[in-house]
Amino acid sequence: MTFFYWLMAAVMVATLLPSALYMGIYVFTGADEALQRARRMWNFLRVFTLLGFNITVWGNVLVGVWQLMH
Repeated sequence: MTFFYWLMAAVMVATLLPSALYMGIYVFTGADEALQRARRMWNFLRVFTLLGFNITVWGNVLVGVWQLMH
């Protein structure tokens, strides 16, 4: 699970940083394309965060059920 935690953290950072960068570009230039990209990356970040949370929770549930059965 440690590998999974690090992988999900890397994926989340890899979507958070471009989102913040494009938001900064939008704030300073007013380019609507930058705002669209920031929103898209933010949505990807939310999806990856929820995916990581769900896999962690259900992975622990499955491990618990497995341990109860054996």
